[in-house]
Amino acid sequence: MGIKRIGKHLVEHRWRARRTFPPQVLASIEQAIRDGEATHSGQVRFVVEGALDGAALFRDQPARERALDIFSQLRIWDTAHNNGVLIYLLLADRKVEIIADRGIDAKVGAAGWEKICRSMEADFKAGNFAGGVIKGIAAVSQKLAAHFPKHGAGPNELPDAPVVL
Repeated sequence: MGIKRIGKHLVEHRWRARRTFPPQVLASIEQAIRDGEATHSGQVRFVVEGALDGAALFRDQPARERALDIFSQLRIWDTAHNNGVLIYLLLADRKVEIIADRGIDAKVGAAGWEKICRSMEADFKAGNFAGGVIKGIAAVSQKLAAHFPKHGAGPNELPDAPVVL
């Protein structure tokens, strides 16, 4: 565990996530999810966490492991066609992770998700957080539409609203 990472997480509190993602940006992200889900039968969730705290921080939990925890907590795996996708941003580390349920993950694979993550991170480095997230949601939705196209008016199994931790 690096002292530099601990310092970043102690300084990057929840206020940073709320300042970077104010209500109007969160509304735009929610609309992007809703628009994307109109083209496919998958379910997309976006979660931003300002920084790790407590045991997760001192255990030096990697962003990927934290994303897996959130994927489970939000029950994204609990969709009818196993096509739920979590886009997770750990703001203090500027790290994006995409966790996909087995139905869609088997079709896209790690390399496909990794490409989307790195593209989003490039936007974040340029200070374009809202644009990076919306482009990431569009890219994930494109993958879902290719493999799980919309057939009629299916149920919206998961909330579209972004989660700020």
